[in-house]
Amino acid sequence: MKDIIISSDSTCDLSEALIAKYDIEIMSLSVMLGAQTYRDGIDIVPADIFRYFDETGELPKTAAPSVEEYAAFFRKYTDQGKTVVHINISSKASGSYGFARTAAEQFDGKVFVVDSHALSTGQGLLVLKAADLRAEGKSAKEIYDELLALRDKVNTSFVPDTLLYLFKGGRCSTLSYYGAKVLSIHPLIDMKDGQLYPKKKYIGKMSRCIKNYITDLVAEYPSYDKSRCFITHSNADSDLVDEARTMVKELFDFEEILETTAGSIITSHCGRNTLGVLFITK
Repeated sequence: MKDIIISSDSTCDLSEALIAKYDIEIMSLSVMLGAQTYRDGIDIVPADIFRYFDETGELPKTAAPSVEEYAAFFRKYTDQGKTVVHINISSKASGSYGFARTAAEQFDGKVFVVDSHALSTGQGLLVLKAADLRAEGKSAKEIYDELLALRDKVNTSFVPDTLLYLFKGGRCSTLSYYGAKVLSIHPLIDMKDGQLYPKKKYIGKMSRCIKNYITDLVAEYPSYDKSRCFITHSNADSDLVDEARTMVKELFDFEEILETTAGSIITSHCGRNTLGVLFITK
């Protein structure tokens, strides 16, 4: 329905092609490298994050849009008589949802704000599902209700190659970081109730860990939405991505396997060569 706008924070990590194909509007979060502020997905790329970290040893800072910025974003569409369904990064990972929900109160029920309980393409899966539902003729309220019912069925998980970025960001203890470095441990990071937590540990080369990770996903989720999945990574080695795609194609039955590169917000927390396979379970 053309009178419904589907929008999302830039943390959904959808490619430009997917954003155009599904007619999605994007609200960018901010990334600060020193004194310079950039807009995620617009004027900064993950390579800038890696270069800044290599040169300074410091992680970039990130910031959510303000209530006023969200209000101005929504108003562009409500002034045209449209209704907005906006999907935020998990409220436990950012203040974005709270700011967007506060802004939505100004629009008399014309803006529906969804806490995705996810990030990256876990969030992106809900964005595309919202676009699917809009194409089916669902109302904004129906889309909103269905996303709330689906959000905790999204497998949002990934395996980082290094814990350095999580350590620098205060999300990993000194002992865990150095232990993982010495023993070549790669944790499986999962989301539950909108919060990231270490679920399992893999040991060995990254290629071996990814194979074990995908095998575990197959065993844990025998029933899933077959419409699409994402292989999302932060500039991972091409061989690693190809191996993951081959396994997913052989072991799952998805109609569409989409590859995306994580944006600057997600990259700044996970580091280079992180990879995840994300999909909606049943």
